[in-house]
Amino acid sequence: MDWLYTIVGLVILLLAGDSLVKGAVNLSLRLGVPALIVSLTIVAFGTSAPELLISIQAIWDGVPGLALGNVVGSNTANVLLVLGIPALLATMHTSECDTRSSYLQMLAATALFIGLCFFGPLTWVSGIILLSALAAMLIYAARSANAHRKACCDDEDDEDIEGADPSLGWPKISLFLALGLIGLPLGASLLVEGATNIARTFGISETVIGLTLVAIGTSLPELATTVMAALRRQADVALGNVIGSNMFNLLGIIGVASLVGNIPVDPQFLRFDLWIMALASILLIPFVFLKKDITRIWGVVLSVLYVTYLLVVLV
Repeated sequence: MDWLYTIVGLVILLLAGDSLVKGAVNLSLRLGVPALIVSLTIVAFGTSAPELLISIQAIWDGVPGLALGNVVGSNTANVLLVLGIPALLATMHTSECDTRSSYLQMLAATALFIGLCFFGPLTWVSGIILLSALAAMLIYAARSANAHRKACCDDEDDEDIEGADPSLGWPKISLFLALGLIGLPLGASLLVEGATNIARTFGISETVIGLTLVAIGTSLPELATTVMAALRRQADVALGNVIGSNMFNLLGIIGVASLVGNIPVDPQFLRFDLWIMALASILLIPFVFLKKDITRIWGVVLSVLYVTYLLVVLV
């Protein structure tokens, strides 16, 4: 039953997160909220809702290690797995993208997060610091996007926003919102309960379950998005998706979760997992600064590195 709870909880989380994004985006656009603000806030928060709810539920259930493992494991999976598998299907022409500014912000977020972990348990003070950094990055992104739009004389196109559907009526918007708001806490509760019980049954720590099973599960939306972007030859979407997700995981999810309760940092994180996450982030340098494409060979390298990481963590 624990495996069933975990799988069902994960499926509910993914479907509810997608439903909430679709409902919230269309509600905001109908109320006249600018499309740019919707993209930077509601879509970003909505697509990370599963990780956020899992982290909060884990803290409430007294297993904060699962919350931290989920975020650190997701960031590692986002680089090695979410970029590795799509590259096996089609070369991603990242040499044509300019993601330097976002990438440097991601590295800064990673350094800030690791630094806070070394200062002991993540508390409400850590949460305020992380959320303040997130707010600063969102403001910077909004100003940069506005400047770019004015320079290019482009009008905002609501249809380019994930989840936007001009034909969606009020009844459907209400239904999507209700399904999202009900499904997210339900899915999080089932997944955390199932994953925790599995960990205890096999003598595995909640932290390891968070780093592996839960992290891979919550990275599935990013994987699906990146696979489609690779097949459509939209390398900027693929790379931007990973960079944006990693920044929000560290600053937003842990920032909010730290306000809910203290998150102790397992010594194993300080010795190994945090540095693997950092090294995975550094692996993006050739694609961001040296204008290298993520070819199938790179796809093999990244995928093998992730499988190796999983074996080291689980054995």
